[in-house]
Amino acid sequence: MKRRFVLGAILSVGALTMTVAGYQAPAAPKVIDMVKLKDNLYVLTSSTPGNAATFSGGNVAIFITDNGVTLVDTKLAGWGQAILDKLKTVTNKPVTTIINTHTHGDHTGNDGFFGTSVEIVAHENTKANMERMDAFKGENAKFLPKKTYKDKMTVGSGKDRIDLYYFGAGHTSGDTFVVFPALRVLHTGDMFAWKDGPLCDRGNGGSCVAFPATLDKALKNIRNVDTVIAGHSPMQTPKDLQEYQRFTAALLAHAQAAMKAGQSVDDATASFKVDKYPGYTNERVKGSIQAVYDELKK
Repeated sequence: MKRRFVLGAILSVGALTMTVAGYQAPAAPKVIDMVKLKDNLYVLTSSTPGNAATFSGGNVAIFITDNGVTLVDTKLAGWGQAILDKLKTVTNKPVTTIINTHTHGDHTGNDGFFGTSVEIVAHENTKANMERMDAFKGENAKFLPKKTYKDKMTVGSGKDRIDLYYFGAGHTSGDTFVVFPALRVLHTGDMFAWKDGPLCDRGNGGSCVAFPATLDKALKNIRNVDTVIAGHSPMQTPKDLQEYQRFTAALLAHAQAAMKAGQSVDDATASFKVDKYPGYTNERVKGSIQAVYDELKK
């Protein structure tokens, strides 16, 4: 009797140990921070690139209109439910429109999460770039942009109006500047991602040589803006965007002069100083200079 009891106890403990050993805690829910800009405009913010555990992708604008919600970009794949959860805290309206500022997966990753009834809008070059992505091949081709434009497009009207602009190559070949005129807000996507060297995706038509000129066109043609939603940074101002244009122009001129003088990319990077640009870093300057060298060599 006693032996049977002891044996039973040992088996029970063994089973419990196996259960505990095999138990895996559920993954922590994905949570995105949100900033309110206006009563009908919010931004789902971007975490620090490089931190795989928390990086959700670029800043997403949530624009609540009379007819539904427009999203500007949709973050990395797998974050769709987190976007929807946060969205439900400010409105019960459905997502009706998605505007993609460009092709990259950290801005287009959840286009398909919201279903085929959503109208997806992008520049014609961005659609062409997206068509080459594995994420939009086969069955997922139905989530490619349904509406494209060449130079400018207006979506909606009155207080719900959104203006889309294309000014040339930069981060990619199809970067859209998104303006909410009634709210005096501009979303730049990754044409102003951070206060550092620009990322120019030459594989998708980007150009660090054209970058400053493209920004200059945007500044000359987009007026009456108070707030700038950057691609991966806190909210900015038009003055910040103007300074970024000057920074990219200075970086380009420096790279061109260094290349002409026969300097290596490393030497050109070492001699470029960001000190006169408060708040700027040089973590991506080498990549920008390399992109200029590669582009000019070609």
